[in-house]
Amino acid sequence: MSTRTRTTENFPVGSWLVAPAHRPAVHAFYRFARAADDVADDPALDAEAKVARLEAFDHALADGGEGPDEALALRAVLAGRGLTNDHPRQLLQAFLADARGRPCRTWSDLIAYCRFSAAPVGRFLLDLHGEDRALWPASDALCTALQIENHLQDAAGDWLDLRRLYIPKTWLDEASLSERDLLAPALTPALRAVYDRVLERVDGLNAQARPLARGIRDRRLRMEAAAIVDISHRLARKLRRRDPLAARVEPGPLEKVLALARGILAGIAP
Repeated sequence: MSTRTRTTENFPVGSWLVAPAHRPAVHAFYRFARAADDVADDPALDAEAKVARLEAFDHALADGGEGPDEALALRAVLAGRGLTNDHPRQLLQAFLADARGRPCRTWSDLIAYCRFSAAPVGRFLLDLHGEDRALWPASDALCTALQIENHLQDAAGDWLDLRRLYIPKTWLDEASLSERDLLAPALTPALRAVYDRVLERVDGLNAQARPLARGIRDRRLRMEAAAIVDISHRLARKLRRRDPLAARVEPGPLEKVLALARGILAGIAP
């Protein structure tokens, strides 16, 4: 089962920067995503049982029937605000792929997975605030970068506990590596090179995400976006310098304060 919460992610999820009027909707979306992710990660369930439970989440959203409490609560929030159920339903497609054990063999596979596992979060926040959907590409890039950074941090546990690989298998093959190399106590030079190859692509995604905050009209969401963009850049640099197999790599308290300060400045800038 997942041990992550809204307050232990690498980036703020519905933090106090978001307007109080929007926080209940953000938290309902997060609780839905966390509950569905826990089903996909539950070691006590086989693939068939996971799929059945995840489909119950989807039916509750799409068909208006009974289902898990988190799905019913989110359905009510979406209906009350006139929002589409597309974003949470797309998240479920990623969890279903996890439950069925679909691997990410190539970089394209990984990007396609993140299109469902990460991008809907940013799109939901933008829609919730009534922002222009022209911002979706920059938001998608940011959410994808953060997702892949998390995958690099969690690669050993993902393989050991869940037999999941979110580093392109073809890149490991080209370096004469296998998933077992992720279980070593530290990165080997060959695996470090694969990680750096992934981070080069992450740098490109972070560059695409830079304009996001400037395009957001809502001042508080603009602050939130700017802070998260800053954290993603900091985390990518930190993953280049440190070994995520040897120890957890995450933003420190000072880095989070600096990111928050950058976000506030973005919010008050003309």
